[in-house]
Amino acid sequence: MNLDISIEAPWPPQTDWADLAERAAEVTAQVAPELANPRLSVSLLFADDAEVQALNREWRAKDKPTNVLSFPMLERADLLALTNGGGPEMLGDIALALETCRREAADKGISLEHHTAHLLVHGLLHLAGYDHETSPADAREMESLEIKALALLAIADPYGDHDET
Repeated sequence: MNLDISIEAPWPPQTDWADLAERAAEVTAQVAPELANPRLSVSLLFADDAEVQALNREWRAKDKPTNVLSFPMLERADLLALTNGGGPEMLGDIALALETCRREAADKGISLEHHTAHLLVHGLLHLAGYDHETSPADAREMESLEIKALALLAIADPYGDHDET
């Protein structure tokens, strides 16, 4: 999977956000192999709350910022049927809101980097067609994949109540 990454101010420059995104994509593809297709591309925007709020208002009719937005461009069945041969395929877009991410990380007592990695994995899984809002079983499946991917980055279970083996 190829990432087209745009990092806007005010994301703190002391962290290599592009590298974090690449690592998050790599581990997500390890736990969700359908994302390992080299034809796939994802547009990733590190933005501020105002920009994400505008996107949320325009595309979801919700006039508030949120931590991460995912806009899939492939249906899950099309993703699963995608072969490795052929031209590039746009999987979708992800946008992250700094102030919301920073506030949530502080509330959870974790680093902004770890929370951002979790949200990147979460967003990529949404692009792949996973959805935690459709049923408790779907939520468990998605959370399990998130936990496994984050463990590959040495990041603790963000849900704190799972017994993954």
